[in-house]
Amino acid sequence: MLQILHNNLMSNILQDIFKDNYERMIYTLHPRKSVIENVNRMINCGDPSFGGAMYGCGKCGTLKFVPFRCHSRFCPTCGTKYSIDRTTSMSFKIINAQHRHCVFTIDSELRHYFLEDRKLLNLLFEAVQSVVFRLFHKDNKAEKFTPGFILVLHTFGRDLKWNPHIHCLLSEGGIGNSGIWRPKTHFNYTFLRNAFRTALLNLMEKKLGPSFKLVKAKCYHEHKEGFYVYAKPNKCNPKVVTKYIGRYLGRPVIATSRIDDYDGENVTFHYNRHEDDKLVVETIPVMEFIERLSMHIPEKHFKQIRYYGLYARTRESDKKLSLAISKEKHKVILSFNRWRNCTLSSFGYDPLKCPCCGETMLFLELYHKHQHISLDKMYERAMGRLPTFSSA
Repeated sequence: MLQILHNNLMSNILQDIFKDNYERMIYTLHPRKSVIENVNRMINCGDPSFGGAMYGCGKCGTLKFVPFRCHSRFCPTCGTKYSIDRTTSMSFKIINAQHRHCVFTIDSELRHYFLEDRKLLNLLFEAVQSVVFRLFHKDNKAEKFTPGFILVLHTFGRDLKWNPHIHCLLSEGGIGNSGIWRPKTHFNYTFLRNAFRTALLNLMEKKLGPSFKLVKAKCYHEHKEGFYVYAKPNKCNPKVVTKYIGRYLGRPVIATSRIDDYDGENVTFHYNRHEDDKLVVETIPVMEFIERLSMHIPEKHFKQIRYYGLYARTRESDKKLSLAISKEKHKVILSFNRWRNCTLSSFGYDPLKCPCCGETMLFLELYHKHQHISLDKMYERAMGRLPTFSSA
């Protein structure tokens, strides 16, 4: 008896939407190369014809085939797994100190610049980085207290429209040149708003040239108090910091649970409006839905998560800092991210438990595009990629 294990049931609706409208998307939206690549990977995610692993029960002989995943961040299933891995990686870097979740937003009239030229998205990181360092350095210019902070770019709002902004997980304190840790609980919101506005507009003017001066002047006139920055205390202590990371910093564009209906022409989805947390149900044409989603696919190799300050370097003084999660626990926590444990914790069943007799199934063979790949051959390929060192 042979079973094919599909653990992407929740992503089928999104796969159907893109499969049904793939050719329309190509000829109507003229998508970027990275969009085509990610969509192709997503719609073929879990397709047995692309290969997978064969497991068998040593007691009753039942076979189970587990197809390969696409590993695209755009895929709801693989994107969720990616966010879990990134959340775990970030949590290992977090020091044992109170953190603050900040959000840096921009004027709505500036958004189209970042959509038309995606290289400008790097300016958002540069602007926030300079503002945070200035905020801490001004406390003591000699010590130059440096915090640890993680910046994550989100280009989407809850309605899936283009809305680039930066989420920042910032330690409420920093270490100075003398190795002294200084806590910081007061954040000057006026400085953050004004400094972020000034830093970003100056960077954009430098990049775009004199033609941007009129837009810059208009932004100063309409935003006299600076761009909106959320930095209120949110009790983000080390015990719940991983929860904050997973909720705000690692989530995919849309969860499949938010897609309510697809009739072939229109897609209905829901979200809670940010202003008043009111539930909004929206029905839009399928091509508009595809366009809203695909515009948030980043260019290849673009880093949407970046580390700064204490989280970006490894000085001798940094090693004295106490981490929120000890290194001894890393392997244990990582074990929960493996495919088998993830499936068990998420869906409540063991994917390698034989459905007939309950025994644990064993790995038998690996297939790639209908071709058998022996473990010896895989080992030889891996060893062949390693550099050779001269004995001289």
